[in-house]
Amino acid sequence: MLVQITNVVKRYKQVIAVDQVSLGIQEGEIFGLLGPNGAGKTTLIHSIVGLVPIQSGTIEVFGLDHRRDEQAVRQQIGVVPQELSIFDDLTANENVAFFGSLYGLRGADLQAKTAQALEFVGLLDRRKQYPKTFSGGMKRRLNIACGIVHRPRLVIMDEPTVGIDPQSRSHILDSVRQLNREGMTVLYTSHYMEEVEQLCHGIAIMDNGRIIAQGTKDELTDLVARDEVINVRLGTLNGNTETALRSIPGVKECRVDGKDLAVISQKNAGNLSRIMQTLYQEGLDIEALSVEQPTLESVFLTLTGRNLRDE
Repeated sequence: MLVQITNVVKRYKQVIAVDQVSLGIQEGEIFGLLGPNGAGKTTLIHSIVGLVPIQSGTIEVFGLDHRRDEQAVRQQIGVVPQELSIFDDLTANENVAFFGSLYGLRGADLQAKTAQALEFVGLLDRRKQYPKTFSGGMKRRLNIACGIVHRPRLVIMDEPTVGIDPQSRSHILDSVRQLNREGMTVLYTSHYMEEVEQLCHGIAIMDNGRIIAQGTKDELTDLVARDEVINVRLGTLNGNTETALRSIPGVKECRVDGKDLAVISQKNAGNLSRIMQTLYQEGLDIEALSVEQPTLESVFLTLTGRNLRDE
């Protein structure tokens, strides 16, 4: 484990922001921390990098205690915060170079890594321009360059796509994948379900300061998936079809809407082939067929009783 968090608690007076949180992040993975605004994600991140003290529990990063070996841990972490950490009165090049210098880069090495970081985020040709002339998406990309200029082992990205256009969002997601291919471990927090589904190997769902579920996407969806829904578009439909389908073991319900048929079947009953065979035996033409898969959205809704981005 690159990061091992055990029973961490962080309070702000009477508010428990992080409540007995335990999770592990393996080296080389993109780990998604998923939850609504106010779930405790940012507080947990700040605890990992030592920006806020914890009341109890332990955090180990690279096998080191994050408090006892604070400087050694910070040198190997890159942070891309939710709030932009760039300076409008410095050029893009000066911004990245400034953050590189904070991590001990100097001289030709600093210049080279600054140029590499700007090229990576697609801003090398804008290096002499000031961020106040940039779009929101470009500022987010500059924010990433500042966080990765020193080539850290662990990159922490806290809501890096908030408030940007779809093209910039796509560029940032591609950048996260590329960083991971280059060997960086990524801790990625978001309240955008689809981003975590696309990017992450391991996922933890956080709500009200607690980790309420964690695992791979498949493991999480298996937690709540009790039924599967098989949707069929038919050329024709006869009166015996529903009766024939309901006689299949494991089929719970059939719903008909014109030529569209939805068959609700018990999970892992293996009924897809039986349903198709029954329809063919009834002499029906199948125009389209699909099987609905549970999503992380349905997992979150089941576990919390609300949608992820509900206020």
